[in-house]
Amino acid sequence: MERFADRDLRDLLEELYDRYNRPEFIPDDPIAVPHRFTETADREIAGFLAATIAWGNRRTIVRNGHRMMHFLDDAPADFVRHASDRELTHLSAFCHRTFNGEDLRDFILALRGILTRFGGLGAFFETTYEATQSIPQTLAVFRREFFAAEHAPHCEKHLSSIERGAACKRLCMYLRWMVRRDDRGVDFGLWQRIPMSALHLPLDVHVGEVGRALGLLTRRQNDWRAVEELTASLRRFDAADPARYDYALFGAGIDGRTPNS
Repeated sequence: MERFADRDLRDLLEELYDRYNRPEFIPDDPIAVPHRFTETADREIAGFLAATIAWGNRRTIVRNGHRMMHFLDDAPADFVRHASDRELTHLSAFCHRTFNGEDLRDFILALRGILTRFGGLGAFFETTYEATQSIPQTLAVFRREFFAAEHAPHCEKHLSSIERGAACKRLCMYLRWMVRRDDRGVDFGLWQRIPMSALHLPLDVHVGEVGRALGLLTRRQNDWRAVEELTASLRRFDAADPARYDYALFGAGIDGRTPNS
């Protein structure tokens, strides 16, 4: 049973969306890392790597995301394309929780393979989405292509598998950054060949708790089926841009504004 009538719930979601989808949101969020750059390729690479380490304490994520960019000479796209073996070796000093320097090296080489074969991350995601007309299929193809390069098995756990039912929170968040566009200046809106209507909610503990409290989500497990349920619920309020409510649910959760059951 829904906790709120649709009109009240819409009003609440719009209020929360307006509160959190602001430039003031950027410095304390992982999206601050790609916002350091102006070139599309740099934003794509920095965004993907920042999203990759986006679990745990937000302040630590942001700090380590900026630190990671220093390891990449503050030129992520150029580093991915041209870093020498010696420069790649220096990445061993990086660590964010269980994502270590060897994982970062393998991710850089995997990204190099994507850029070599497809021309860029945006080119890959846009072309694959146009061919499949499906975000889930696009995420599945991306993971297979990403790990086509030689890599240590340890790094595979840092890129969720939708084919195993994972919520793929970090990939959905990355797609939101790259695809969503509005006049607020938080998301980048770089990949315009993917419609905003196709995006799915990045589902984490905060978003899940608020979604359940508001009657938007009934599934208890935070998996892909929950992502689909929550996204479908939010399409009732904005079918063209359901992912914009990520700001409302995530912001309410981190600020402890989860409605009482």
